[in-house]
Amino acid sequence: MRYPLRSLFDFPAFCLYGPSRAAFNVAVRKLAFALVGLILSGLSVSAARADALILALGDSLTAGYGLDNADSFPVRLEQALNAAGHAVTVTNGGVSGDTSKGGLNRVDWLFAEKPDLLLLELGANDGLRGLPPEETEANLAAIIEKAQASDVPVLLTGMMAPPNLGREYGEAFNAVFPSLAERYDVFFYPFFLDGVAADPSLNQGDGMHPNAKGVDVIVDRILPSVIEALEAQ
Repeated sequence: MRYPLRSLFDFPAFCLYGPSRAAFNVAVRKLAFALVGLILSGLSVSAARADALILALGDSLTAGYGLDNADSFPVRLEQALNAAGHAVTVTNGGVSGDTSKGGLNRVDWLFAEKPDLLLLELGANDGLRGLPPEETEANLAAIIEKAQASDVPVLLTGMMAPPNLGREYGEAFNAVFPSLAERYDVFFYPFFLDGVAADPSLNQGDGMHPNAKGVDVIVDRILPSVIEALEAQ
């Protein structure tokens, strides 16, 4: 009578009740092959995460408001990086309408993915709502500190306040981003909407959100900064 080893859980019982030394040796070999399979399986899981993972944490500019998913910033950035020879996955952590406080409230569970780079694009809605610049600065600082505590490099993107809020507010708000970049020594891209803001041909009807062509301009301009941050690791 044969005693087939159906699973690893059968092995202890087989050792106790197996009928022969020869059968026991067969069981040992099967166990060895099973263990090797488990190890190789674990390696394949690790290999599946061989690509770098970028977390794009932002608002509607990152989420892709008004666009097909294929035209959103994270998707287009991932495609551009792959075309440039970088095996990268970009996670869309954008939420339309989000402020810096909203981003701070959800960053912990987003970090569960263990990203290799945080691309931080927040602040536009703070400016649109006229929130105190010191609050924006404190929220973004807290996000950066959480990233650095988790050994996640940061590429901070700057934003500019709407001109209708006045010169004093604009100067205070605009200064938040370079100040944070210097204080925490993180990678910095001065203005996320560089080359796109105020250009009707690159924006949707609301004049605030980039259209597909606008997203391509953003990606093209920010790409060298993203590559620099990736290659610095």
